[in-house]
Amino acid sequence: MKSYIDLLRTPGVGRIIAAQLTARFPSGMLSLAFLIHIHHLQGSYGAAGLVLAATSVGQALAGPLTSRWMGIWGMRRVLILTMSVCAVAICTIALVPMTVPLYMVVGLIAGLSYPPVQPAVRTIYPKMVNSSQLTPLFSLDASAQEIIWIAGPVITTFLAVQVSSTVAILVAAAFLVGGGIWFISSPELGRVRIPRSRRAFGAVLSRPTVLLATVVGFLLVGSCAAVEASVVSVFGQEGPQAGLVLAIWAFGSIIGGLSLGHVPISPWALARRMFLVFVGLSLAMLFLNFWWLSFALLIAGVGIAPALAVIFAIVSSSVKFSDTAEAYGWVGTGQLIGAALGSAVAGFLIDANGATGGFVAAACLALVGFIIPTVFRRHLPDLRGRDASPIPDTEPIPVQPS
Repeated sequence: MKSYIDLLRTPGVGRIIAAQLTARFPSGMLSLAFLIHIHHLQGSYGAAGLVLAATSVGQALAGPLTSRWMGIWGMRRVLILTMSVCAVAICTIALVPMTVPLYMVVGLIAGLSYPPVQPAVRTIYPKMVNSSQLTPLFSLDASAQEIIWIAGPVITTFLAVQVSSTVAILVAAAFLVGGGIWFISSPELGRVRIPRSRRAFGAVLSRPTVLLATVVGFLLVGSCAAVEASVVSVFGQEGPQAGLVLAIWAFGSIIGGLSLGHVPISPWALARRMFLVFVGLSLAMLFLNFWWLSFALLIAGVGIAPALAVIFAIVSSSVKFSDTAEAYGWVGTGQLIGAALGSAVAGFLIDANGATGGFVAAACLALVGFIIPTVFRRHLPDLRGRDASPIPDTEPIPVQPS
């Protein structure tokens, strides 16, 4: 724990983590809030699913592009523009009655304009701490973000049920704007300038490490989405058991992130952490009762935050500083697509085979997520004793002939 205490004593680190978590808090609120709101107005989960799909597609398409814009126009300008448009779109969904196609259009706009806070903060981190602190910082960040997925749905459900779904969406918008302003006003955003990338858009995916991180992130988050659907299908939406099991799962992720954050990253690190996720999800298939699922998902959770931390670290160490924001944008897009497809596949299997089918889907995705970094481990960097900071951007210096 000493390494984390030292990190939080580093000027600005605690503040920037808190600010970016607040700005990203709507990620754990909006999907559920939109689902409840559209179902309440339209009387159809199918209509709500279409709006959520449009929003997710917008986020997936925009992630790499808005991240790259930060190297062209600066982080603050891009974040202010996207935050403003996204807040208007979210409030429109909350306050303006529309037809389903119009809800989809506005949801698409909200997704396209979702602020690229995550790529921004992960680009800033290497400039805030020394090289030995960077990997623990990624682990601390990956663990802390579990707060979003624990508290976000709880707050949303309480507000939507006890007050109204409109209020739930507006509170998410308040977090987006308030947290966004806090993050944008952080001094670190003024001190760090992302150089304009000289590579074509998307060329960063030609780096095997970035492509592997994107694919494994897709599989990891896909398995997580399948687990969420499966747990809800086991316990239903009425009692507290589903929420408690998912909270224990997230708590396991926090424990894993903090426990393994200081462990040096070898080419085997990602495979080992994904294997732990696979083992836990395989055990979950055996018995579908509260205590067994809590135990199995606690094991699976221990691998999640450490796996995400490895993904962030290997991407950081493998690209030039000017390409880091776009690289993280692609990783985020992979995770969004994984969440959408994981939920969809699990849903079909749950309909056909019950909750066990959803857990089978989750375990299979985690298994592939273990196999890929195992087979292609030679493309993963060995960061033991190495700096995980991005590759510096260099330019030729003109020299006048004497």
